[in-house]
Amino acid sequence: MQELTLLSRTPLEFALSGEIDARNADEFYGEVAELYKAAPSDLIFDCAKLSFIDSTTLGTFVKLLKRVKEGGNRMVLRHLPPRIKKLFVICALDTIMEIEE
Repeated sequence: MQELTLLSRTPLEFALSGEIDARNADEFYGEVAELYKAAPSDLIFDCAKLSFIDSTTLGTFVKLLKRVKEGGNRMVLRHLPPRIKKLFVICALDTIMEIEE
């Protein structure tokens, strides 16, 4: 189960917790995309309490990144737990996504 908490609207900043996987990645994308569509701005995700993601979630982050870049904004992933950050590095997504400690 994942929890998406909106922290601010400008920029759009979210706190993520729990698990995001094939079961709920579409819901996650839909919620974020809807808020982004209503008020496009930078997207910031605080991932400190994120416990699990799978390849579907990686694809979801790529889709969000593409949408945000097309709008002239940026996407930032903050405080990725080491185990999850390793997935981004293995898939070389750390070269296209902004990841902050």
